[in-house]
Amino acid sequence: MKTAADQVVEDEAGYQDDEESFFQDIDLLQKYGINMADIKKLKSVGICTVQGIQMTTRRALCNVKGLSEAKVEKIKEAAGKLLISGFQTAFEYSLKRKHVFHITTGSLEFDKLLGGGIESMAITEAFGEFRTGKTQLSHTLCVTTQLPGEDGYTGGKVIFIDTENTFRPDRLKDIADRFNVDHEAVLDNVLYARAYTSEHQMELLDFVAAKFHEEGGVFKLLIIDSIMALFRVDFSGRGELAERQQKLAQMLSRLQKISEEYNVAVFVTNQMTADPGAGMTFQADPKKPIGGHILAHASTTRISLRKGRGEMRIGMDNNFPDMPENEATFAITAGGVSDAKE
Repeated sequence: MKTAADQVVEDEAGYQDDEESFFQDIDLLQKYGINMADIKKLKSVGICTVQGIQMTTRRALCNVKGLSEAKVEKIKEAAGKLLISGFQTAFEYSLKRKHVFHITTGSLEFDKLLGGGIESMAITEAFGEFRTGKTQLSHTLCVTTQLPGEDGYTGGKVIFIDTENTFRPDRLKDIADRFNVDHEAVLDNVLYARAYTSEHQMELLDFVAAKFHEEGGVFKLLIIDSIMALFRVDFSGRGELAERQQKLAQMLSRLQKISEEYNVAVFVTNQMTADPGAGMTFQADPKKPIGGHILAHASTTRISLRKGRGEMRIGMDNNFPDMPENEATFAITAGGVSDAKE
């Protein structure tokens, strides 16, 4: 078996400098009169870049312990001097989009459906019933993210937030065998956290942002399996629905900002629920993903998964800004997600 250094997270030091230039460190604010104590307060809540300040409201900054309104105004003003906060041409934005990379799902057909794989600077949501392959896809991505890919993609590390106790390190070893990579190296490159409440899930994102900043360019994928499980437990009934959706919107906004701020891919899985009103509208499938319109609008790409024959699964692209609606068939094997054999 090859050494892990040749295959997994290839030439880490080589691309780290290039990725760090993608964002501006919050320490730069010192040049504009912001003291280190206030910068540490911002870092404590996961705001580690100048762009992160631009992405945070004044009200939220004032809620940071030790920051007054006057200090927040000064911080905002300093950040404004470092950032282009107005409009830019489509050409200028296209140059930024050249940093976008795609992570293979393990299936060429599935990748083709997604325009190359799981996209960075975006949230990809996969929803489906039990045993449709959501967690299997999550585990496969833990390994494929670490492998060098097309268009100069060098591979990178993964953060996995588990809300349903479905993460299995032994499963990663099986998938690593398929790609002929070292077990220990694969497991070392996946940072795992178990979330127990929706609040805990949100708090973990502060750690995620700090880690992405600390090891700039090293992490390429954030997985949450699943995004809605804890919200369903913590908020019940219609009386708490508005509060649940507000908290969910805040989390999704944070995920989108993290993906753009650090150029990482965000992959979330989602559960299904029965739609009691579907029978009245003659829908073919009376089930729908939970989370409502808030989750639907926040996800850049939505993949609907359903069972096929045996180990076959069918993925349907429900919402992709660059591609027409289509579907692909793939298989769940001992080595993870792969192309279906006819």
